Order: sequence, then C-alpha cells, then structure tokens
Amino acid sequence: MNEVFQAHYHNRFPLPRRIERLGELAYNLWWTWNPEAVRLYMRIDPLLWERTYHNPIKFLRQVERAKINAATLNRYYLENYDRVLSEFDSYMQRKDTWFAQTYPQWVYRPIAYFSMEFGLHETLPIYAGGLGVLSGDHLKEASDLGLPMVAVGFFYTEGYFTQRITEDGWQEAEYTHQVFDDLPVLPVLDEEEKPITVSVELPGREVQVRLWEVHVGRIPLYLLDANVEANSVTDRTLTARLYSGDLEMRIAQELLLGIGGVRALRVLGYNPSVWHMNEGHSAFLVLERLREYIEAGKSFEEAKEIVKASNVFTTHTPVPAGNDEFPLWLIEKYLAPIWTQLGITREEFIELGRHTTPWGEMFSMPVLGLKLSEGRNAVSELHGQVARKMWHFLWPDLEVDEVPITHITNGVHLSTWLARRMRYLFDEYLGEDWIERHDDFELWEKVMEIPDEKLWEVHRHLKRKLAYYIRERARWMWARGNVHPVQVIASGVLLDPYALTIGFARRFAPYKRANLLLHDPDRLLRIVTRADMPVQIIFAGKSHPDHEGGKLIIQEIYRFLKRSEVAGRMVFLEEYDVNLARYLVQGVDVWLNTPRRPNEASGTSGMKAALNGVLNCSVYDGWWREGYNGQNGWAIGQDVDYDDPQRQDEEDARSLYDLLEQEIVPLYYRRRSSDELPGDWLYMMKDAMRTIVPQFVMRRMVKEYLDRLYIPILSPKKKVIET
Repeated sequence: MNEVFQAHYHNRFPLPRRIERLGELAYNLWWTWNPEAVRLYMRIDPLLWERTYHNPIKFLRQVERAKINAATLNRYYLENYDRVLSEFDSYMQRKDTWFAQTYPQWVYRPIAYFSMEFGLHETLPIYAGGLGVLSGDHLKEASDLGLPMVAVGFFYTEGYFTQRITEDGWQEAEYTHQVFDDLPVLPVLDEEEKPITVSVELPGREVQVRLWEVHVGRIPLYLLDANVEANSVTDRTLTARLYSGDLEMRIAQELLLGIGGVRALRVLGYNPSVWHMNEGHSAFLVLERLREYIEAGKSFEEAKEIVKASNVFTTHTPVPAGNDEFPLWLIEKYLAPIWTQLGITREEFIELGRHTTPWGEMFSMPVLGLKLSEGRNAVSELHGQVARKMWHFLWPDLEVDEVPITHITNGVHLSTWLARRMRYLFDEYLGEDWIERHDDFELWEKVMEIPDEKLWEVHRHLKRKLAYYIRERARWMWARGNVHPVQVIASGVLLDPYALTIGFARRFAPYKRANLLLHDPDRLLRIVTRADMPVQIIFAGKSHPDHEGGKLIIQEIYRFLKRSEVAGRMVFLEEYDVNLARYLVQGVDVWLNTPRRPNEASGTSGMKAALNGVLNCSVYDGWWREGYNGQNGWAIGQDVDYDDPQRQDEEDARSLYDLLEQEIVPLYYRRRSSDELPGDWLYMMKDAMRTIVPQFVMRRMVKEYLDRLYIPILSPKKKVIET
C-alpha cells in the first residue's frame, strides 16, 4: 500500500505523557481480544467504562482528569500499562509470525477479504449476526498468524438496528446515527489531507464513496461510506443500514461493495493475489476485475480464466434469503453498461449469474461467485453435501459428489470469546505457551487434569457474573421508564445464579425454531418449575425488521414467558449483540440449538460456549454433527433428513424434552460427589473442551483456508482442492 494514503492515528486526547498511548491503543482493536489491555481503561473508572459501553474513545473523552492523574501515580497500574504496551509493540512489529515462518515466499502477496458485515466489537456496530462475527474473527486470527490480508466492507452510518420489545412482545426497531468521532475508525486521506474517494456508476449518475480504516491488529479493514456531500440525499443513504429489503437499494449496495471495493484497493496501491468473497454480496467484484483485464487488452475468455484462477468463494447458507438474487429487469437497469465494457452480449452476461427458479429467470450472486472462482467452499461437512446438491445444476455433467465445492468448517477466535478467568485457569494447567498452540489436539488432553473444584469455581463465577449483568440490565430498563413491571420480570430480574441455566441466542429466523421448546407447553412448564431441580432458559436474538415470521416467533415466546406460572424462570433479553453474547456463552450451563436440519450451514455460537466449558445440546446439523462424540454434550433427534417438517418438529421436540427430563437436569442436580461437586457434569465439561476447542477454533479454520484454498492459488503448480 502507498504510505501516502495510510490512515494514521493522531493523538486526540489530552493525556499525561506517561500514559498517552492509551489513545493510540484505542484505535487498534487488538485491545478487544487482550483482557489486560481492556483493564487498562476499566481500572481508571469502572462505572464510566460500563456507561460508555466499553468504548475507549468515548471513555477517554469523558473520564475525569483526576482519575487519569491518579492512574499515573499507581505503581501497579503503570507496571501493567508498560507490560501491555510492550506486548502490543512486540505483536505489531513482529516479523517472524507463523505465516512468515511457514510461507515466507508469500508474505508480500496480499489476500483480499470482502464481506458485507464485520462483527469485531460492540463499539463498532457494523454487523447483523453470525456472518459478520465470523468475518471479524477471521480478521483477528489472520492478524495473529501474520497473514498479508486486507479486508473491505461498509461503514453503516446507522448500523443494523437497536431492538426494543414491547409489553406485548413485538419487536420494534430503532436506528441511531453513528458519531464518527466516537468510533475506532480513521479517515483515509491523500497527501493534501483530503479524503480518498472512489466512484461507482449507477443508473444516470456516479456515486462517490469515501474510505475509512479500522486497525484489526495487523490487518487493515477498509470501510466504504457513501455519506458524502457529492452524492444526492438518496445516495447518501446507500451505506446507512445493513440488509435493506428494497431490491434497488440492495443491488446498489452490492455494486458499491464489489466494484467500489476493488477500486478502493487499487487507489490504495494493493494488488491482491487472492480475492476471497465471503458470501455472494461482494460477487460483483469479479466484474470490475474482468473489466480491468479487458481494458489491458485481454479477451473476455482470457480475462475470465485469470480472474477465476485467483478467486475464492464461500457459501454460507442453503436458505434462499441468504442467497441474493435479482430479477433480470433490475440487472438490465443497473448493469447494462458493464456488459458493453466487457465486450459481451446481454445473454452472455446474464449467463454468468443465471438461475432458473419457479418464479422465473433470476441473476444469482452465488452463481456468479461460484462460476468465477477456482476455490469454492461450504462451511461444514453436512453443508458441503447440501451445497453440492443445491448447486449441482452448474455442473450437470458431474455426479453430485463430484461437484467442485469443498467444505471448511467454521471456527471461532479463541482470545475473543474465552472468559478471562478461564484463560487464567488454562495458563496454570496447559502451560505458558498454550495460546500459541491452541489448535493442537494433544495440548487439550491436559484439560482433564484440571481439578474439579477449580473448574467449578470458575464456572460458578461466570454464572454469577451473567446473573448480575442481567439484573443490572433489568434495573436500567426500569430506570429509563415507559416499561411495564412484567417486562422487567421477563428481562431476568428473578434469575437464580446457581440454577441450571440454558441459553438460546441467535437470529430469529423460522428455520432456527426458537419456539420448538414451546411445542408442549405443559411439559415445558413442569421441567422449568420443578422446585427441587429448577431450570432457567434465557432467550436472546433479533429478527430482520422486515421479517414478520421471525418477529411473530419472538412474540410467541415473549407472551409465554410472561405467564405467572413460568415464575420468572424464562426470560428474553433484548438487543442481542457481541457484548451480551460474551456473557451468555461464558455464563450459561447448556447452549441450546434447534434448527430444522439441514438448514444450519454451520453455526458458531456453540463453539464459543464450548471454549468456556458450556455443554451443547443441538440437532445433528452444522458443526455439531462433526463435534458431537456421544459424551461431550447432547444430540437432539436423529442423524437423518425428513420429508415432513411437521413430523420432524414433533420428533425433535419429543427428543429435546426427553433429554431435559432424563439426562440433562438430573445430571446437573443429582449426580454429585461427597464434596457436593457435580463430578459427571464436570467430566463432560472437560471432555467438551478437550474435543471441541482444537477442532473448532479460528486458527484451525484459517490454516485450512490457507492450505486448501489460498496457497494453491498463490502457487500455480498446485491445484485447488475441490472435494
């Protein structure tokens, strides 16, 4: 990248010289996955840290000078400050990263990673759910391993949305305009200190987008922003919100991401050797890359082969709503000039993304990405089978099993999702260098040596922490007014920190069956309210604002848990985000997942829970079908596909109730040793960590992308592994 265009941090805070680098650290999200770095801010003023929602930039603007000065006089604080900044400098300046040692010949060959959303931290709300969090984790691990990666996404000026649940259980969406000065984003400026912009042609006009940079450890993430004065009022809203339901807004967004993203990297001086499209939203980037080669004198077929050879496409879901398609009239309206630039006919262009559906011919973004990528993957073993069958029509001459779509099962970034107390426990029993080799299966055998009492002590601490946080949220809700008392009860004010607690938190799409537990209400009530073995169930999650079906499921659950017979043991926590997710995956006992197989491509929340010893209870779908070994959690239903969804729901619900009544609840309460520790439960916790963590961490995933998709592209002598 041209140094002229780098976004540099300038000291914006009047901090004492002794600790002035707190400001610099705030603008690199490395601090978010290093607990001691987090505590540098929190220890100055814990209450303000919570009030600013863990945003170090807002925190440093608001903290009292007296408290800042006090920190400079605290020897223990300064020792920790020096240690953290030394670790940060060592991390950022390190030349002998894992990637540099393993693939020294490729350290100057950038890998471009495009995604519609990035879930990095609660302070930067440019994500909607699992896809974004996966993208964020991918960047963090790429940074840890030292990959030469550069990422491209959007800066959403209004984020996704803030969720509010009415007394009747209806989800309402609130939007708030983001304040740039409060966020860890830096403007990308030219040598004259003016914003760098690129333009993208839309019908009848050109739209300008400016660039912002986010530092994710060593990885630069560039965010495109259409809210600039040169654009019309309407065009300035193109990057306001995620996942608009308006097709014209959506196609315009995806043109900005794909075409604008390529142009942004070019103006910044990047020439990536690998282009990774994380789902179909960014697939238009292939058009801009084709145009570049054709402009340089290549024929269309030559350009297509060159572009295809360096592309990677990841498909994330078999659900139609996750695979963007556009009617042909809309393609003609927005893309007609492009096929002229490519030197091909309308029919040849449409063929690049053609998908024949029951409702007519469509232009499919996944089809475009799959056709023009050498590397193609699904995100779990079962999803690979589903994807090969789903996209078989693109390779009609091959058998289904020969369709060139492999699978790389998702993973999670360990340092982001592992509780601080659990990390310290692992420090004690896994060895000082365990984080450097946390994808080593042999290492995790040592988990079985952790004393039961120590593991249980940490787990109970995390449960108390979750219960306290939920009660404080309920207190804030009551304090802000305009809520009914029953809403406070429904928000968890009566939770017992020591009762068996089950967590269900995810996007509320109908196929995820959040209401499966309500299949037999009377049986559920008996399970939840048994006096000697009570069960608590925590729900959280959002439905897309335009998806009535998902909002109706939230309402159904909310109305049920408000019933007095529930006794406050079932709750719904509004505004599910990265922060709440951390509390939940660290502090519940069981993580519940009930998708209608085979629609859950992978899922990752259960992996995050397993990092912290939380036991999974899920159907045989997504990652759990690979992770379940018969004793590290529980499997709902059978490892089979159903033709009848109603029968599937009935059998899965019955299986879930049986598991709760006959296995999960008794194991938690009754099978206790003489020292009152749940020995069998603790053994399962250890076995879950031993078997799940090394297999489903982001480090394993990124290395697999390298070995199977990135390196074969970088090395022309190797072929991409397809199946």
